[in-house]
Amino acid sequence: MSNHLATATVSKTLNFSCVDGPGNRLVIFLQGCNFQCKNCHNPHTIGICDHCGDCIEHCPANALSMTTASPAGKTQVRWDANACTHCDTCLAVCPRQSNPKTEQYTVERMLAVIRKNSLFISGITVTGGEATLQLNFIIHLFEAIKASADLQHLSCMIDSNGSLSETGWKKVLPVLDGAMIDLKAWQQETHRWLTGREHHRVFQSIQLLGQHNKLHELRLLYIPTVTDFDVEIDELAKYLTLLPTDTRIRLNAFQHHGVTGEALDWPTCEKSEITLFAEQLAVRGVRNIVLPAVVIRS
Repeated sequence: MSNHLATATVSKTLNFSCVDGPGNRLVIFLQGCNFQCKNCHNPHTIGICDHCGDCIEHCPANALSMTTASPAGKTQVRWDANACTHCDTCLAVCPRQSNPKTEQYTVERMLAVIRKNSLFISGITVTGGEATLQLNFIIHLFEAIKASADLQHLSCMIDSNGSLSETGWKKVLPVLDGAMIDLKAWQQETHRWLTGREHHRVFQSIQLLGQHNKLHELRLLYIPTVTDFDVEIDELAKYLTLLPTDTRIRLNAFQHHGVTGEALDWPTCEKSEITLFAEQLAVRGVRNIVLPAVVIRS
């Protein structure tokens, strides 16, 4: 497929971020995820809108309507970006954990966004949802960046849950500068309970990326009494010490921001708890540990 035919469903773009990879980065949030994480901080990026229209009557700005403007003549939800106040009522009422405010981007359209910001950023990060579900778009976008004299200085990174197959990673590796992978839990049972999926692909992805020196960061979200990292600290630490020495081990402390459902009843992670977790890993030989950038309560 030529890159002018590659498209992606985009939830939003963030023109500047200093926490989604090295340096200042433009971040592209793709819609859709194959995990159902109970603790998801962006649950509205999980589902793909099926144009049921349930959100329309709830929009206080009348920014949503039903239209038959699609090429196939099917009715679909239309979002008026100019009328929208971004109150996010539509996100709260959606039964599919989806977002009617997504947009279709071609590679060329996304390149225009990147060029507008290229003087102020050091790279781009594609995230989600789960970014690799739209791998074809990512590959063509990264290829175009690498082939453009005015953009090839930008590093191209993916933020992923690690579920992509080995075949998929090998397709994108030639144009990938690094990946950030979330390890949701150590034990299979805990991972399945948290995400609805097994984690063998996650470990395969970590190993493959490490072998090709493309594993920029491994992320561990610590949820007191919920995740199993503390009870599996010895095995976890042993595993982390075998990763490439330049791989960052980012520890994130669970908070309630953005979460829904039962996760709102889970205890948040205090500063003392995440600090102790870091110390326990460090004393077992884990290096290059990164603590949360945001201040959490003591």
